[in-house]
Amino acid sequence: MIPAPARLIGGFLTVGGWTLASRILGFLRDILIAAALGAGPVAQAFVVAFTLPNLFRRFLAEGAFNTAFVPLFARRLEGEGPEAARAFAEEALAGLTAVLVALTLAAMAAMPWLVLALAAGFAGDDRLAIAAALGRITFPYILFISLAALVSGALNALGRFAAAAAAPVLLNLVLIGAIGLGASGILGDLAIIDLPGVPAAELHVGTLLAGGVLVAGIAQLALVWRALGRAGMTLRLGRPRWTPGLARLARVALPAALAGGVVQINLIVGRQVASQFDGAVAWLYYADRLYQLPLGVVGVAVGVVLLPTLSRRLRAGDRGGARDAISRATEFTLALTLPAAAALVAVPGALVAVLFGRGAFGPDDVAATALAVAVYGAGLPAFVLQKVIQPVYFAREDTASPFRHAAWAMLVNAALAIGLAPALGFIAAAIGTTVAGWANLFLLWRGARAFGAEAQPDARLRRRLPRIALSAAVMGVALIALAEALADGLAAPGLRYGALALLVAAGAGLYAGLCLATGAVSLAEVRSGFRRGG
Repeated sequence: MIPAPARLIGGFLTVGGWTLASRILGFLRDILIAAALGAGPVAQAFVVAFTLPNLFRRFLAEGAFNTAFVPLFARRLEGEGPEAARAFAEEALAGLTAVLVALTLAAMAAMPWLVLALAAGFAGDDRLAIAAALGRITFPYILFISLAALVSGALNALGRFAAAAAAPVLLNLVLIGAIGLGASGILGDLAIIDLPGVPAAELHVGTLLAGGVLVAGIAQLALVWRALGRAGMTLRLGRPRWTPGLARLARVALPAALAGGVVQINLIVGRQVASQFDGAVAWLYYADRLYQLPLGVVGVAVGVVLLPTLSRRLRAGDRGGARDAISRATEFTLALTLPAAAALVAVPGALVAVLFGRGAFGPDDVAATALAVAVYGAGLPAFVLQKVIQPVYFAREDTASPFRHAAWAMLVNAALAIGLAPALGFIAAAIGTTVAGWANLFLLWRGARAFGAEAQPDARLRRRLPRIALSAAVMGVALIALAEALADGLAAPGLRYGALALLVAAGAGLYAGLCLATGAVSLAEVRSGFRRGG
């Protein structure tokens, strides 16, 4: 059954709700990491060690593999039935597992060189040794989380979104527990490496965090595997075989892998630029975490739900329904993303100071991170809208066009990040990311026009978009004034959480009122989105 519009929004809300819970816990995790490690060598080393498996995961599993797997699985499910879909999923599972085991063994052997490929500025100092040691613990995470991504893709194609969306919560719970263990001293002085001049307590926490990443990967795979079994599709891991289905998957996945590689090259460029400036790797990481909250809650939710929905609508020949799904996804996305972007640009200092400004994370760290937050915030609408437009291509098994667009965006990012770094310092990396995001969005939008009217905004979206933008802009201006009025409370240790909550609540309330007053959002439609349907 193809989801009805209310069910489509319900899927967005299910995924977005769980992602919101994960991101809130992620903030708590990063607040604790910042307090324990600041922006010092262990913090920077852990960021790189944690980034490595996630970089390959996004490139291989969530990027190339699932981009190709979900439409093919959904079409098998729609056209041939559950048993054919299960057989295809088991072929994909066996092939992906073989690739991941080989990749993990090779990466662990080459870990110091992988660290330098991501952060050349670590050469010749303690950060390289720490990152390599932690990286050998964290990298096997890619095996478990990539298999979890495949299983999650099958769940999403079946219309079961909750378990896959809830899985990231486990990662944050495990890492929060690891920090708690480090602070309690129960495990003694546990550290995988001992370096003179680097505090033993920080190395202890770093080791526990790296171990926590691996444990969390196993827990996430167990959760979604059980959920797929309860959905009536238990998978068996067999011997990898080259089949026509796997060949088709590889042909579709290869351009997506190249596109994913381009995206990760952008990340590597940013990390390389940041590694040349002391503390910048951590500043950009914390800034990234802040803008990833709305990007994850909205963008990931829309991308996860929209791809299988479009694939099944196009399989059924429902082009009008496809256009409605794309336009409603865009409307939903912008209604939540534009106010978030306005807030990140308007009051980044207040957000960073209250969330991260404590312990080893000092005023200079707050100021640098806030600058990066504002720059990333300016690119947030582009980053999220890419999640809406890319499924238009992927649902047609067109992964080559997004690769070409991403390659041009990569050149823009590299030129700005590297070219501006001598003059602007570490912030050039954030500027390159944001400008490249808008460039990629423009190219995706222009290319999607070839698909016809279904890929273009409908009359309702064209009418409501200016009203949403106006409401967000007015809210942003109001937040600047309110932050000034609350400046003393935001700086007071005992009051700043309440002051930030008031700032956020006032902004959200004002924005909601403006949307209703201008007709940007209908209250009846919001209520219908929460009702379960389809």
